[in-house]
Amino acid sequence: MSGSGSGSKSWKKGDFSKKHTAPYRPNEEDQSFMEGILISRDAHYLAFSKPSGLACQTRNPDDRTFDKLLAVFARSNGKSPRMVHRLDAQTSGVIIAANTKPAATFLSQRFEDRTASKTYVALCRGPAFKVVEAVIDVPLEKFQPGPNLTLSRAGQSAEAQRAVTDYIVLDSKNDVHLVALKPRTGRMHQIRVHMAHIGRPILGDPYYGHAESDVDRKVARLMLHAQRLIIPHPKTGEIDVVSDLPADMVEAAQSFGLDAELARSFETG
Repeated sequence: MSGSGSGSKSWKKGDFSKKHTAPYRPNEEDQSFMEGILISRDAHYLAFSKPSGLACQTRNPDDRTFDKLLAVFARSNGKSPRMVHRLDAQTSGVIIAANTKPAATFLSQRFEDRTASKTYVALCRGPAFKVVEAVIDVPLEKFQPGPNLTLSRAGQSAEAQRAVTDYIVLDSKNDVHLVALKPRTGRMHQIRVHMAHIGRPILGDPYYGHAESDVDRKVARLMLHAQRLIIPHPKTGEIDVVSDLPADMVEAAQSFGLDAELARSFETG
């Protein structure tokens, strides 16, 4: 049927490209969950301690994601807070959302211009470090090892982007290490790829580590935690949020003879 008939129109490219789904409606369980992981908030932002296993976003509209759960804090006009950065699903720790559109624009720009300071803590395995404090400056590029799977790797192609990570070894026992990491750039899976690149992959990493090893079998998930985020506030001063190591990482560190308290004292002095 042509588009010239009465009541018809010419369809534009993209008219059928978006899925139209009903707005997510949080229930009481969602409300309790999100209030339980809320760390701090004001009129401009909300900060949370995201648990491992909760994806920020997915392609499946039916998935329960952090982005959808932000509807718990929707304002009277129905607008939900907006994500301004992400964490990998298996990474736990600090994540913030903007409460208004101007705050979202401001905070997103701070992540882009690298004025946001992030500290992660990880458990990794491998040989002893020759130095306890160093910088990993290795460019990264994306690649697809299989359908619907995009990963990162060290590379020198035209698509590779500079990636820089500072690290400090907080404690070591045999071939397991407690490490604090500060990424200067924000490439996909940057910390995970960098640690694997220097021969000390993060425990429990299914893509860049050795998840089949005896040591990795002792942990239930990726041992990476976003412990602290410092970022300029949309109005004045700064946002400074800390999320202590979750119980599973503390228990894992202790099982390997590591002092998990060093992660806290590294930030607080």
